[in-house]
Amino acid sequence: MLCGMRVLVVEDERRLAVALQRGLQSEGFSVDVAHDGAQGLWMATEHDYDLIVLDIMLPGLNGYRVCAKLRAAGNESGILMLTAKDGEYDEAEALDTGADDFLSKPFSYLVLVARLRALGRRTGGGRRPQVMRFGDLLIDPARHTCSRGGTEIRLTAREFAILEYLGRRSGEVVSKRDILEQVWDTAFDGDPNVVEVHVSAVRRKVDAPFGRAALETVRGAGYRLAADGG
Repeated sequence: MLCGMRVLVVEDERRLAVALQRGLQSEGFSVDVAHDGAQGLWMATEHDYDLIVLDIMLPGLNGYRVCAKLRAAGNESGILMLTAKDGEYDEAEALDTGADDFLSKPFSYLVLVARLRALGRRTGGGRRPQVMRFGDLLIDPARHTCSRGGTEIRLTAREFAILEYLGRRSGEVVSKRDILEQVWDTAFDGDPNVVEVHVSAVRRKVDAPFGRAALETVRGAGYRLAADGG
């Protein structure tokens, strides 16, 4: 499973962009949307995305240029470009500029999701490590599993995404806002206390049964996953 991966959709057709965002969120992805090339390039530069769905025909800066600039800057996100129907030249140029895959419009939503999942497996979700170890706590992003002392821990997609993000920043204090932007999306405008609810659920599963605290609450600042697993 690849739930919890962060996806950027760069698409100027707003109804399609919103439909993709809602659909991918229902699959467990965290999704941000940009409606032009310049905005998409900025967001992909400022935030860490696992996968990018990038339309070619964008106002201002087209998809080819966005892709080329990202690759020139060393961005390793998996990029799936949306090309014109039967656009052989579009597809060839998409791959030449650094895209990992392409899909011709109009496309099947089920096929898009399958392509993104396959791309996520091939790229390993960008630069994510295969297995993260914190003492006896193991987090495996590729298999979407975690265990402690050899005992498997069952987490929801959102809980796993939070634990994985804290793991990637182990030893650091991570704010609620950072978690919201990474695990939900940058446009989230709900109650930030939803983070507390989910972190508490993670703690009940990861810490309580084992009598050792890996997750620490830093009052007024955020949360921290101990580098040694607690």
